[in-house]
Amino acid sequence: MFLPPPLDPARPHVLAPVRVDPSGVAGPTPDEARGPRWRRTSRGWYLPSAVPLDDVEQRIACAVPLLREREAVIGWASLRWLGAGWFPGLEPDGDLRPVTLATTRHVRQQPGFRISQEFVRPAHRAVVDGLPVTSPTWSACFEARYATDWRRAVEVLDMAAYSDLVSRLEAALLTARLVAWTGVPQLRTAVAHMDENAWSPAETRMRLIWTEVAGCPRPLCNRPVFDLDGRHLATPDLVDPVAGVVGEYDGRLHLAGRQRRADLEREGALRAAGLEVETMVAGDGRDPSAFVARLRSAYHRASLPGRARGWTLEPPPWWVRTDTVERRRALPPAAAARLLGYRRSA
Repeated sequence: MFLPPPLDPARPHVLAPVRVDPSGVAGPTPDEARGPRWRRTSRGWYLPSAVPLDDVEQRIACAVPLLREREAVIGWASLRWLGAGWFPGLEPDGDLRPVTLATTRHVRQQPGFRISQEFVRPAHRAVVDGLPVTSPTWSACFEARYATDWRRAVEVLDMAAYSDLVSRLEAALLTARLVAWTGVPQLRTAVAHMDENAWSPAETRMRLIWTEVAGCPRPLCNRPVFDLDGRHLATPDLVDPVAGVVGEYDGRLHLAGRQRRADLEREGALRAAGLEVETMVAGDGRDPSAFVARLRSAYHRASLPGRARGWTLEPPPWWVRTDTVERRRALPPAAAARLLGYRRSA
């Protein structure tokens, strides 16, 4: 059976959809296309049925035949193609998200795709590994403008920054240029709340509950904490550098025995240094009232007189800071592989 070629040599696992070919040389014959061994990816284009369309990159690549010159994939799919692992292409209920296409003409809607006819400046279009995409900043700002609410928009920007695709300055500069575009007020709010060092959407949601629901001061994200001799105690999800209150998010991974033991040990080290630690779990996201109450109690305890401060956020001279997009981009390849390897699992 004819096997389509890769879309680009850089991604040999991603195949390019093909048209029907009566000779069967460059694609399935008409009879083969109607059979069980081939599936239609869009009108007139096909892939073998064995090719998994639940693979997010393969699904994005199926957009290529629909694009013409000056058109591109935009939004979450562009960010994913450019390396943003926190964009799996799923709706909150688990359904597949449509791939959005930025087109210059009227295109009929097709299952699996969504059309945007907003103008994209040439400087924000490029072909990456065979796929026309919009730039990271344009894609992230587009996704944030059309997010369901401003909190989700903050998650978009935070997770684009997690993969070092967009800095807060870059997002702010583009926001200032868009002015009257759809969703810009929401984008502007999201940029103001954006953090370049959040490590997961759950951490972003916890930070927004911390500030917007509990009314507590904005904490720092994933800032390493040291004892007064310069020893690294932990890198908590959130820390208030003034009050000395730490917030940790416990997902399902943290319930496992070895991980739970490590969490308790580092929580003990933080408490021994004089920090108050509160934990948020998945259920707190649906109803944050209990977490908010615990957090406010932690702030009260932290404010009591007589507490010794045996911790600092000032790193020792040998510590390499990676808390901003600019700092991470500036790392030499070997240092980036060593210090940022944890990000590949996102």
